[in-house]
Amino acid sequence: MSEPSPGVAAAVEGELRLLDPLVRASTELLVQVLHPDFHEVDTTGRHWGRDKVIASLITGTAARPGQLTASRMRGVQLADGLVHVTFDTEAKGKRAHRSSLWRLTATGWLLYYHQATPFVTGPETDSP
Repeated sequence: MSEPSPGVAAAVEGELRLLDPLVRASTELLVQVLHPDFHEVDTTGRHWGRDKVIASLITGTAARPGQLTASRMRGVQLADGLVHVTFDTEAKGKRAHRSSLWRLTATGWLLYYHQATPFVTGPETDSP
């Protein structure tokens, strides 16, 4: 298997950073990873902008799923300066398929868009 592109490697590294509770508790570290135009659709379908995500994480009003465990993380370079990362997470028995778009900026790779969709594993589900 070939090495991932530098963009894919940077995006995967960024996703792993965002799973770190220390990063999730620091405005300074979050702004280093989240694009100024960042948007998210969470597992409840609620839409979040960058400032609201940061505020809810820092103040502790964000849902606290516990330590997230990631699996099946992979990325693909869609175009120059654009990477798509997909992975699954689990915390306290709750699972989500996750999809992120990372954009290359003058300061490096930043998370531009993220969506999480809850799922259950069963015989009717596909496992890519």
